[in-house]
Amino acid sequence: MSNLHINTDNSKQNEAQPFIQTTSQPMKYKRILLKLSGEALLGDKEFGIDSSVLAKYAKEIKAVADLGIEVAIVIGGGNIFRGVSGVEGGMKDRANADYMGMLATVINAMALQGALENEGVYTRLLSAIKMEQVAEPFIRRKAIRHLQKGRVVIFGAGTGNPYFTTDTAASLRAVEIEADVILKGTRVDGIYSADPEKDSNATRYDEISFTDVIKRNLKVMDMTAFTLCQENKLPIIVFDMNKEGNLIDLLQGNQVGTLVS
Repeated sequence: MSNLHINTDNSKQNEAQPFIQTTSQPMKYKRILLKLSGEALLGDKEFGIDSSVLAKYAKEIKAVADLGIEVAIVIGGGNIFRGVSGVEGGMKDRANADYMGMLATVINAMALQGALENEGVYTRLLSAIKMEQVAEPFIRRKAIRHLQKGRVVIFGAGTGNPYFTTDTAASLRAVEIEADVILKGTRVDGIYSADPEKDSNATRYDEISFTDVIKRNLKVMDMTAFTLCQENKLPIIVFDMNKEGNLIDLLQGNQVGTLVS
């Protein structure tokens, strides 16, 4: 964590200017919300953060930001603590367990921020729970302004409320900042008719409607998050974040993952 920096708008070092797209190929989306699971940061570890995975993600995100795409990120905390798991493990207070989970997301967000800044990416960490020593408080207009200035914005602490998942936080923040799409990075290459890790006959979808996802009871996001996207006509793309180059390929309009719209 020694490379983590706390940024302020008054610092000349961090006064990023909007990026200029450096490729002739047009990007399909201008502003994205990237949702990453905390478990993805485990790598080969049983607990905590695998620094090699973190560095890999940082390089992928930098490549996208360098093309002028405005990037916001929500990351889970399941590699450190999950509120639901805490309750299942014997904690009686679900709200307290969820707050612990929110703090775990901030740890991951700080780690990702440090990895991105090691790559020379300008960032801002905005937290739904006030903790001024490590993050700015979430203010919608400020978040949008950071994006317009070319900074990667990381949203920590979920929605700031118990009983809501980081999927819901991702959907909420994406709607608030008027993102063009939610990109849900997972360890599988899209949405299947069944769990492909358990059913070898599972069928992969290239595209599927919100209605069909509900009818077929496919687990894309929790229902609160999914409904929020559906009501606001915000498309979701589920893709394999661990395959190098997938993120840029997707944004260039190539067939990557599964589109829900």
